[in-house]
Amino acid sequence: MKKIGIEINGVLRDTISKFTELYEKHLVDSHFNESTDKTYEIEFSGDTDEVIELNENVEVNNFEYKVLSPVTSLDLGFHFSFPSKDDLYSFMYEEYTMELFGHAPSTEMLSFNLLNDIYYNLRDTYDLMIVSDEIGRSKPSSLFFLSKFGCLVEKVFFYSEITKNDMLNEVDILLTANPDLLLNKPDNKIIIKFITDYNKNIKSEYEIYSLSDLELTIKKIEENV
Repeated sequence: MKKIGIEINGVLRDTISKFTELYEKHLVDSHFNESTDKTYEIEFSGDTDEVIELNENVEVNNFEYKVLSPVTSLDLGFHFSFPSKDDLYSFMYEEYTMELFGHAPSTEMLSFNLLNDIYYNLRDTYDLMIVSDEIGRSKPSSLFFLSKFGCLVEKVFFYSEITKNDMLNEVDILLTANPDLLLNKPDNKIIIKFITDYNKNIKSEYEIYSLSDLELTIKKIEENV
């Protein structure tokens, strides 16, 4: 029985739009709206000089958080300003992990309806598996995401850069939006590209815009084998 892997990020979960929302809310807007308490000293002459007292809880620094460019790659540090890569990592995997990976929207309004239909239609002829590149606390957050949307697929494989090949060994066909996986496709694997803004310039033999096209694409693959 052939195995089909379906990636979470970019295919089932719109992680990028949620990242942008959290970044703008908690870093850009928060930094921009840092308040100062203003008092005035009244001189005997009647003139007033403004005395600015910074809120004690506000960290004073000159770093500017801002969106640098539209997201055309998964190198988020290139598209969003952070003081360092450690700050980007902390934002994603320590401070807002559940908000980002657990509460992100699905890529399509009916993503999981489509996924569960695919599961029912193909489970007798294919072994379906959810796969996802996860780190630390993003794993339970992603499990929450899957349960929240009612995912019926039994198998979930979390992988990292170190275990990426182990994941690829577990599937025959992989549906992914990840540019790295698309560009470094093993010769003995079939990769289906889920088209996004950050991978649209990468060529792939098989491409879909929606999960609704997956079953037809798998049928075409079987015809070409």
